[in-house]
Amino acid sequence: MKRSMVRPTAGAAAVMLLALTAACSSSGSSSSASGGSTTTGGSTSGKSYKMSFIQGVQGDGFYVTMGCGIQAEAKKIGNITVNIQGPSQFDATLQNPIIQSVTAAHPDAILIAPNDVSASRPPIAAAMAAGIKVVLVDTTLSDPSGAVSQISSDNLAGGGFAFKALQQLVPGGGEVLVVNTKPGISTTDQRTQGFADAVKADPKFKYVGVQYNQDSASIAAQVTLAALQKNPGIVGIFATNLFGAEGAATGVRQAGKSGKVKIVGFDAGPDQITAVEQGTVQALIAQHPYDIGTNAVDQAYAALTGKQTDPKIGTKFTIITKANLNSAASQAAIYKTGC
Repeated sequence: MKRSMVRPTAGAAAVMLLALTAACSSSGSSSSASGGSTTTGGSTSGKSYKMSFIQGVQGDGFYVTMGCGIQAEAKKIGNITVNIQGPSQFDATLQNPIIQSVTAAHPDAILIAPNDVSASRPPIAAAMAAGIKVVLVDTTLSDPSGAVSQISSDNLAGGGFAFKALQQLVPGGGEVLVVNTKPGISTTDQRTQGFADAVKADPKFKYVGVQYNQDSASIAAQVTLAALQKNPGIVGIFATNLFGAEGAATGVRQAGKSGKVKIVGFDAGPDQITAVEQGTVQALIAQHPYDIGTNAVDQAYAALTGKQTDPKIGTKFTIITKANLNSAASQAAIYKTGC
C-alpha cells in the first residue's frame, strides 16, 4: 500500500489484465513477483489448482516479497499455478476492475490485499459468491465474512514496536507525532492506533496526533514541517509507510532539526534501508511478507482440499537500525526486488 507509479488507465488496465489472466494455465513458467507473473509447481498427478494473487500495488517490495513466498509455496506443493497482478497505485478504483476481471477468469482461489476496507468489499464478495476461495493478505475488510483466512502482521503490535523503537532513541521522552498515509486503510490505521495506545502508557511521552500525507512524500514534508512549527517539543515521528518517512525526513531537515527529531519508519525495502544507512531515518519496523505469502497459499490449498483453515494468522516484526543492519536477522528481513 505504499507506492504510486504512472500506469495505463484503470479501464485499459482491466482489459489487458483480463487477457493476461485468461492466458494463465497450469503449464506456465516462473517469473518475477512484481506483477503479471505466473508460476507453476513441478509435475504432479491429480487435480491442479489456479490461484491469483492481487497485490495492493505493483512494484512495492513488500508485495514483491509476498509474491516470492506465494510462488515458492505453490512450487513446493506442486500442483498450483499462480498469476500475480495489481494496480499501479494503492487505490480501490484501480484495484476493483482487476478483481472483477480475475473473478471472470474464475481461478480456484484469490489471494488479495484489499485497497479499502469498504470499497473493496463488493467485488470481493462477488468473487466469493462465484465459488472462489478468498484469502485476505496484509490488508483486510470491515466485513471479512466469507474469507477463508486473514493473514497479516499484527499491525496494532507493529505500532507498539514503533513506539518501543522511539523510546530507545529518545529515552528522555517528549512529544511524538504520526505521519500516516490516508484514513480507511486497515493496516496503517491499526499501526497508528497501536502507536497512540503505547504512547499513552508512558507518562514521559505525549501524543500530539496524526497527520495524513495522501501517500505523497511532498505532502508528508509539508505536514511534518507545519507540525514541528506548531509543536516545537516534538522529539519523534512515526511514519507508517515509505512516503511518510521520506517526507518526514524532508520536513525535519527543513525545520533545521535533523538529528534532533528521530524518525521511525515502517517496512524494509531498498529505499528504506538506504534511509537508515544515511541516517535520515533512525529505525524501521520490518514485516515478514514472505511468510504472509506462504501462509496464504497453505490456507487456500487447505480450503480447496477440504481441510481445516485458520481464520486469522499473524506474522512477526524485526526492528532494524543502523547498529544492527548487518545482523543476520536484519538482513533476512529486508524486502526483495525480485524472486
